Amino acid sequence: MNTIQFENKISKWLPFILSLIGLLVATLASAQSNTANAAVAEKQTLMSNPVAVSLIIIAGVLLLIIALMANVMLGTAKWFLDKEKQQKAATIVTTILLVFGMPMSGIAQDATADAPKVATTIAGLSEAVFYLITSVIGLELFIILMLAYFIRLFIAKDTPVVAPATEEAEAPSTLQVWWDKMNSFKPVEQEANIDLGHNYDGIRELDNRLPPWWLYGFYVTILVGVVYLYRYHVSHTAPSSKEEFELAMKQAEADKAAYLAKAANNVDENTVKLLTEASDLEKGKTTFTSMCAACHGTEGQGGVGPNLTDDYWLNGGSINDVFKTIKYGRPEKGMKSWKDDYSPVQIAQLASYIKSLKGTNPANPKEKQGELYQEGTTNPTSKDSTAKETKSIAMNP
Repeated sequence: MNTIQFENKISKWLPFILSLIGLLVATLASAQSNTANAAVAEKQTLMSNPVAVSLIIIAGVLLLIIALMANVMLGTAKWFLDKEKQQKAATIVTTILLVFGMPMSGIAQDATADAPKVATTIAGLSEAVFYLITSVIGLELFIILMLAYFIRLFIAKDTPVVAPATEEAEAPSTLQVWWDKMNSFKPVEQEANIDLGHNYDGIRELDNRLPPWWLYGFYVTILVGVVYLYRYHVSHTAPSSKEEFELAMKQAEADKAAYLAKAANNVDENTVKLLTEASDLEKGKTTFTSMCAACHGTEGQGGVGPNLTDDYWLNGGSINDVFKTIKYGRPEKGMKSWKDDYSPVQIAQLASYIKSLKGTNPANPKEKQGELYQEGTTNPTSKDSTAKETKSIAMNP
């Protein structure tokens, strides 16, 4: 039942209730007038009659029940009616209380006076008094039923009503069913069971449980935390963060060394640099002694091959030219290519050692051959030195 229907129903029954109350007031006034003139067979006060006392007690108890039920109805009505409607409901209850208070005072006044003599009595009471009290009790019972009916209406309005499912309603998809189970959603028809009774601007607070997936996830984090604590801080079966950092640094150093080694092997005649480290020159000297001394002499003074200690070069005297000559050789002059025998790093070390022989003035140097080369200048004959050569010799490092 929506709010408009509910208010219409109250408006429909409100005049009826007020009419009943007016009827009760009129009945009481008429009864008091009649009892004042009625005659009784024998003088007896009303309060000394046990039947009258019992009926009055019953009427009083019913009046108390009406007051309590009216209070309950007001308590439930405050969730749905505005202040003005609550005041109307309070007026109705006040009227009821006043109406039922009037007959009690009237009956009490009659009890103090001598009952007039009448021809017949009921349980020692005149017919007028008996029917008056029983009528009041009957009217109270009727009002109690009406209050119970309206309280039930209020409670029924508070309970969410679910529209019956139609045959055309589509069945929920598998994904929707799975999602509802994962979140433990309650059906709409069961929301009344978990309603906490808190209403905020029309938004009702429900006592929903946390989704199962959230709870299970939380339990898993607790288990992981216990395992982590035991493994890293109790049994020490896994490296700590500090140990992991140290291992990572060692691995980085190894990777760096591997990269530098690989980068060094990428040296060619265009990128080679003159090496001046003693370790590199010593390795170059070892290679020169074992492979080049046979043609160029142990000190580079020359033999079958040209002198390597002066400033004259047949194929260019820069570090790039020397590296290229060693790498590709001079097959037409009897010098083989050494690129398949030595790595680029070893060839660079050998070329740097040969460049370090300049100006050493060994004993019995061979005569000068080729073009003069000075550091920092480009030798124009280095690209085609065979046109300037005076001798056809083999250069074997």
